Amino acid sequence: MPNGAEPARGMRGLTAFATGTGLCLGLALLKFGNPVILDNLVALPSGFFETLFQPWPISWGYLMLAAIVVVGGWLLLSGKLPAPGGRESGAKALPAVGPPRWLGFLLPAWLVWQFLAASTSIDGRLTQNTLGEFIAVTAWFYLGHLILARIPDSRGFWVALIACFVVMLWTGFNQHYGGLDEVRRYVRSQPGWENLPAEHLKRIASNRIFATLLYPNTLAGVILLLTPVLAVGIWDLTSWLTPVTRAVLTGLFIYASVACLYWSGSKAGWLISLIMATVGLFQVTFPRRLKVAILAVLLVAGMAGFFVKFQSYFAKGATSVGARFQYWRASAITAVRHPVLGTGPGTFSVTYRQLKPPEAEMARLTHNDYLEQASDSGLPGALFFTGFVLGSVGWLYRAARTSTFHFAVWVGLFGWALQSFVEFGLYIPAVGWLAFGLLGWLWGDLFPRRLSGPDHRS
Repeated sequence: MPNGAEPARGMRGLTAFATGTGLCLGLALLKFGNPVILDNLVALPSGFFETLFQPWPISWGYLMLAAIVVVGGWLLLSGKLPAPGGRESGAKALPAVGPPRWLGFLLPAWLVWQFLAASTSIDGRLTQNTLGEFIAVTAWFYLGHLILARIPDSRGFWVALIACFVVMLWTGFNQHYGGLDEVRRYVRSQPGWENLPAEHLKRIASNRIFATLLYPNTLAGVILLLTPVLAVGIWDLTSWLTPVTRAVLTGLFIYASVACLYWSGSKAGWLISLIMATVGLFQVTFPRRLKVAILAVLLVAGMAGFFVKFQSYFAKGATSVGARFQYWRASAITAVRHPVLGTGPGTFSVTYRQLKPPEAEMARLTHNDYLEQASDSGLPGALFFTGFVLGSVGWLYRAARTSTFHFAVWVGLFGWALQSFVEFGLYIPAVGWLAFGLLGWLWGDLFPRRLSGPDHRS
């Protein structure tokens, strides 16, 4: 065999691995959009059509992840991957100094602390389901950092992810244009539909779309996380087309994403998208006056649209805001009562049932990933998690500005970190897996030796 055949075969293998990894994360968008603590409510699909259209149990996702970890570990240990920093980076100039090494140790410290907190859990089933998710998000971070960031040709990864994201958007469009009405008619045609859980009846009665995910705010979180990088990815992947065609395709994608965000009715998502747009605008090399003018128009139009869209919500007293304050108060009380190990990963619902006012709705999660860590795993768990997420996003900002693609990934992660103050994306594979996978990739692509060896730029 000629000498050039083996490298070509190895490169094809790495490309296939990247594509399979992107498909696995894409399937998370389509099949794993429920919180892991509710996995017992996901029925095992029977038959082709249920497998195609219904959610999958999280155990299927763990099997896919395990296969990827095994293959990725083999690639890493066998020397099939280029050395860290050995491939051409997309950045114009990599930063001279990477993040402090202690920041990289916060993630494994957080995971270890979750196991310690699990030893005193007040609900073993909830904790077991939650620990599986925490192991998974940690695995995705290291897959992104140690393996995906070292694959020279990762186009297959982004193509697979874009394809699944588009399917998710198509489902959202279908719900908006009649799909939700069909679901309502079907449910109400079933005997005893009035006896369904109140939260289920409330969900199907609403016109807010949720696509393939748990509920509308989860859809908004995925759109905030992925739209920036996938839009840039579509522009880059269509370089063989004319500029006008590329602009049309990218514009249609952005329109579909913004439309689904609007139809989701997510108030926090709308406000976070304005913040993301503002941060992104400051990176554009427009004249200062033009930039200020565009920003002013964006903020005025965005806020005006926000109050027009949600005026009825505020007229009713902004009930979901009040409910969140109740969740956060209960979480804080639990953290004070159990400051070291908490009550066990995923157990907020158990303590909230005891602390909530009698008239308040039941909640299974805190709607704040950072506060939930405090109530479930004590103050050390909260500090490890919050320090890692916010520290990484903050530290990577300057380095990510060196290229459009890196910055697009960072903006999505910035939006995810903000939404985590009011939602529970960590507990939903469709959000948590993608966020940690992209965060790991960004670490690895910008600072290739920071976690895997001495930093050659220090």
